[in-house]
Amino acid sequence: MEYQVKEASGKLGILLPGLGAVATTLIAGVESIKKGFSQPVGSLTQMGRIRLGKRTDGRFPLIREFVPLAGLGDIVFGGWDVYSDNVFEAASKARVLEPMLLH
Repeated sequence: MEYQVKEASGKLGILLPGLGAVATTLIAGVESIKKGFSQPVGSLTQMGRIRLGKRTDGRFPLIREFVPLAGLGDIVFGGWDVYSDNVFEAASKARVLEPMLLH
């Protein structure tokens, strides 16, 4: 039996329960990459490679070119928190981001 993976289409929604330091760092990091301020260093889906065939075949495409994943530009975030702060206010209070990324 052969399986086919369909191309990603539309938006990918990521719902975050809580807007603390970890969530706001994730959101700000993705948005920073989308705006060209940062590189996706450490992102397996964006910079990682996969080996196809034998090691000696020399076929190592980027994972994002081989697996039909949603692109970073198609990611949208939603979430909630017990506090009334929006993501910008929460990121500012958490102090985990570079000040230039907050403005």
